[in-house]
Amino acid sequence: MAVIRPFAAYRPAEELVSEVAALPYDVYNRKEAKAEVERCPKSFLAIDRPETVHPDDFDMYSDEAYATARRLLDTAMQDGTYLQEMTPVYYIYELVMDGRSQTGLVACASIDDYVNEVIKKHENTREEKEQDRIRHIDTCDAQTGPIFLAYREQPEISVIIRCIQQDEEPVYDFTAPDGVTHRVWVIDDPADIKALEQEFAALDQIYIADGHHRAASAVKVGLKRRAEHPDYDGTEEFNFFLSVLFPDSELAILPYNRVVKDWNGHSAAEFLEFAKTLGTVTPSETPVQPEEKGTVGIFAEGKWYSFSFKQELLNDDPVEGLDVSLLQNNILKPYFGIDDPRTSDRIDFVGGIRGLAELERRVAEDAVIAFSMYPTSIGELFSVADAGLLMPPKSTWFEPKLRSGIFIHKLSF
Repeated sequence: MAVIRPFAAYRPAEELVSEVAALPYDVYNRKEAKAEVERCPKSFLAIDRPETVHPDDFDMYSDEAYATARRLLDTAMQDGTYLQEMTPVYYIYELVMDGRSQTGLVACASIDDYVNEVIKKHENTREEKEQDRIRHIDTCDAQTGPIFLAYREQPEISVIIRCIQQDEEPVYDFTAPDGVTHRVWVIDDPADIKALEQEFAALDQIYIADGHHRAASAVKVGLKRRAEHPDYDGTEEFNFFLSVLFPDSELAILPYNRVVKDWNGHSAAEFLEFAKTLGTVTPSETPVQPEEKGTVGIFAEGKWYSFSFKQELLNDDPVEGLDVSLLQNNILKPYFGIDDPRTSDRIDFVGGIRGLAELERRVAEDAVIAFSMYPTSIGELFSVADAGLLMPPKSTWFEPKLRSGIFIHKLSF
């Protein structure tokens, strides 16, 4: 049984939402984040990444950094940038990218569902990344970046959402500089709220699609608040975390490509001979984006190749059968000596949204070889999570990205 609760969000004034809405804090490096805040001073990125309003040598993990985030958030809530909803509601959040639409329900999910694995995970998290967001959430007393959740499509939920979209006007409708259109509707009718609560309560599981670190951090802050308030009754806002829930049928996963920074004592020619022992290597006159499982694009020394693993290397195991696992277990670990891609500084990961030209650029600048991947499917993600297993790092890249700063969930009022 999944508990999905309405909440009284703080959200931007309509005329400011396009300026405030920001891509997630972790898609930018420090230089990019600062440039974005300088371009758009009202961007929520200034709150998500408070070092952007300080000198370049400022410690982004200092107490002062998180205090800056809280000060900026409080100011925005007091100067009219943000307004608070009068009563707890749900929201519909539609994103349109390249003509493809995906529509989710904005709500608060239960930290107990996370702990009890009603909300299923498929990735490990890193302690240092958790600690950053724990301090940010706890200091700001708010969750500001929604967790991207997915569920197997339920017709009854889809009907309710579509009817509201058809009958009501959105409160937000804007297109961001990257071309993604964002629309938001408020669900404030008690009958619709009750119906959606009941429909989600009938689900045995929902899944984290993206945002494992933000989810883990939000849950740990909630558990910390429980320890600080042993008389809690479970209804307090800190028992819940900000989420957007999407049906699986509307989601698209892009590949998460890899670049390796050195040959590990080998050469390009030696690698190609090694690859031929694992499968078929075919030179290509054009960049290679794999079109089926078990195939990988290879770019080295200015040339592209299509590579297909031998049939006997393919695997039906939910994790070992993933293309990213095939690459890791058969090539990256034994040949390049990359035992743990989570900690190795000899490998880097490139989201599919950046395209194949980015792989060529990286090989020209700071890597020796690139691998373009076939994307992991949402079905594979569900299978891994249902089995209680974990994917290799950087297995999925979801687009479009949910914006931060459109909905803020305060932990106390």
